[in-house]
Amino acid sequence: QVQLVESGGGLVQAGDSLRLSCTASGGATGSWAMGWFRQAPGKEREFVAAISWTGGSTYYSDSVRGRFTISRDNAKNTVYLPMKRLKPPDTAVYYCTLVPPRAPTTSIGTWGQGTQVTVWS
Repeated sequence: QVQLVESGGGLVQAGDSLRLSCTASGGATGSWAMGWFRQAPGKEREFVAAISWTGGSTYYSDSVRGRFTISRDNAKNTVYLPMKRLKPPDTAVYYCTLVPPRAPTTSIGTWGQGTQVTVWS
């Protein structure tokens, strides 16, 4: 099965930046659209951003648009999420996932282990 490993989370002050990374291993990973979701304590897991397999199309939730930028490097089987102007509501565990190309705000159900982002004010 495809393995996904996230990294880059941390504890930061409001207004700071972080860059998350997700590296995939396994068959045919370079042809998959990929996305990021997050889950805060007591809340449902929610969509954050997604990117087509070519990198030509990106999708964002309204809460992060203009602050987060998703990109990918298919040669490295890696997707990135640079996050700027972080806010306390961004605090969550961030998960990487494979997404259906024509429904990129959903997940096919394969997840990484997650990386914690904590933003304090």
